[in-house]
Amino acid sequence: MGTGNINHHISQQFNAELEAIRHKVLTMGGLVEEQIENAILALVSADVERAESVISRDHQVNACEVAIDEESIQILARRQPAAGDLRLIVAVIKTITDLERMGDQAEKVARMAIHLADMERPKNQYSELEHLSDQVRKMLRGALDAFARMDAEAAANVAQEDLKADAEYDAIMRQMITFMMEDPRNVRRTLDTMWSARALERIGDHARNICEYVIYLVKGKDVRHISLEELSKEASD
Repeated sequence: MGTGNINHHISQQFNAELEAIRHKVLTMGGLVEEQIENAILALVSADVERAESVISRDHQVNACEVAIDEESIQILARRQPAAGDLRLIVAVIKTITDLERMGDQAEKVARMAIHLADMERPKNQYSELEHLSDQVRKMLRGALDAFARMDAEAAANVAQEDLKADAEYDAIMRQMITFMMEDPRNVRRTLDTMWSARALERIGDHARNICEYVIYLVKGKDVRHISLEELSKEASD
């Protein structure tokens, strides 16, 4: 199901509405990715001003969700879409919910950045968090690209990347627990680091969710709550 397959209506206005709403989802995704990037930069560099900017801009992400949601509901009411068009609207509504939640997680990282800014910096300058952030932002970009191209197989490949994000998260948690056991004076810093890692790991989960919506959109199959192996098989059938 390529982008051309939505452009088959007698009404050119309906075509324009569908394309516009897809574009707005991608724009919202770009804003969320920027929020994630700035949040981790703020944490790594102890940049309180940048962190505060991320927090203050979260309302923009929320506003995008509300606007796209309202527009989607209007299309449902006016056009009463069926088949692939209905799946597109459903996928849009679900996708923007996950994007908004990603924005919330980016805000959490920014708040942790403010907490950590006044504390002694670890020798590695939070490189483990930076690496995990790179992984989940890569997943988000891939998920949005799969959505833009309506590419189920690409979405399945991106979903597989969640295994790497989970492994990195588990490694960070084990490392942080060891640090706390070795030196209880680092408990506050370690806990904030753990909360930041958890927020990033959740972003990866939301990116996987978006991939599942793409497969639903293209294949008409609900692939939630199944293994990644089964998901890949459904995407390629």
